[in-house]
Amino acid sequence: MLKLNVNQYDDQTLPGDEGISYREFRDVTYVEKPVSEIQKLNIFVPLAYYHDGIVNGYNKDTAPIFMPNTVGGYMPGPRDFPGNKAFPSNAQTIVKALEHGYVVVSAGLRGRTIKDGNGKFVGKAPAFLVDMKAAIRYVRHNRHLIPGNTDRIITNGTSAGGATSAATGTSGNASFFEKYLQQIGAADESDAIFAASCYCPIHNLENADSAYEWEFNGINDWTRTTMTGEKDSSGMPIFKNISGQLTSEEQANSKLLKQNFSSYLNNLNLTDETGNKLSLNDDGSGSFLNYVEKFIKESAQKALDSGKKVTADQGIKVDSDNVVKDIDWEKYLNFITRMKSVPAFDDLDMKNPEPNLFGDGNEDSKHFTNFSQDKSHVVSNLADQTIIKGINPLTYINDKTSQTAKYWRIRHGGSDRDTSFAIPVILTTLLRNAGYQVDFAMPWGTPHSGDYDLRDLFTWIDKIC
Repeated sequence: MLKLNVNQYDDQTLPGDEGISYREFRDVTYVEKPVSEIQKLNIFVPLAYYHDGIVNGYNKDTAPIFMPNTVGGYMPGPRDFPGNKAFPSNAQTIVKALEHGYVVVSAGLRGRTIKDGNGKFVGKAPAFLVDMKAAIRYVRHNRHLIPGNTDRIITNGTSAGGATSAATGTSGNASFFEKYLQQIGAADESDAIFAASCYCPIHNLENADSAYEWEFNGINDWTRTTMTGEKDSSGMPIFKNISGQLTSEEQANSKLLKQNFSSYLNNLNLTDETGNKLSLNDDGSGSFLNYVEKFIKESAQKALDSGKKVTADQGIKVDSDNVVKDIDWEKYLNFITRMKSVPAFDDLDMKNPEPNLFGDGNEDSKHFTNFSQDKSHVVSNLADQTIIKGINPLTYINDKTSQTAKYWRIRHGGSDRDTSFAIPVILTTLLRNAGYQVDFAMPWGTPHSGDYDLRDLFTWIDKIC
């Protein structure tokens, strides 16, 4: 059942300027015992590889296998395809990757809202990662039938999809997932990958609340967009702007969470590129804050050099030679503004996506931090700690029993307010401290988003491959 039927395919040529010809294998079930229809994948191969051709210097044996996902908000991530107009979709990313000579595999992954035919939840954590690993195992199991180099598998995702890519990248062959993989009949293969591309990964959830308040404590007004539940004429969801102010309870909790973050950060024993320890004082200041500021200043300088406007009103101090000299951290944070209330992720009413991720087969949502469990506004059970830890990519970086990808590309926008800047910086620093190669940047003025620099992403992939 886990052998690809190489006779069930369609050859396609994209219309217009792209004109790319490719072979597609659609709706391939990648496990022996699926629990949801979403557990299927699509495979796209440049047609040239079936005729001993070369695309961008690659052939059927050397082409990287690019595996983007469509996960967002830990919702189900449907398999994607060129020309897809539905939401969510990274169809254009697939097209550009094919044009660049990559073999592309888009796997459907379970999400927190999925139920089986009996109404039982089957998409709660760690299902999204189990499915991603199962898809990788399927590809490797069919290495002689699918063109491309299975030693060069590269994942890609944004937001919760970025977390999916990150956790997949750190947890290759981790024993935690084995029982879940066996339950759905995944192939008996390695699920380790070569490299991970992560845009603004929403991860390290158990520490994300305290990190958010370390950054935004003292800013009590918030503003964000939310889905209305309606769609426009093209089928895309309609968003609206909402705003508010932290309550007195939220302001008090913000202070407590900020204090918690300093002790967490200091226990990580992080160091910078020169070996200097990164730490925080009780008030949240310290070398780690300076380190985060450094990335923002580098981003501002790059923006200036490219002709973009960067001003003191944005908290950036620029001298007469157009050189960034300093950053007013408080002014900068007020410039980008707070997005979330308190707690930002494990909210006390359990209405956020993240508590919903940690439900189980019968219970829709659960708190996943002791802080929110103790202060909850609603009756709740605390989520299984092994699952909370199991989906955190940081768990596996220094774990000798699992395999972490050698190469990393992490992007987190300089105007991203969906999670604290500390979260991607911690991931980057832990990976670097462990000896892995990380290309990290915080693009100036960029909000919570992904796939905005595909040319640069593919240049990075070509370089490491």
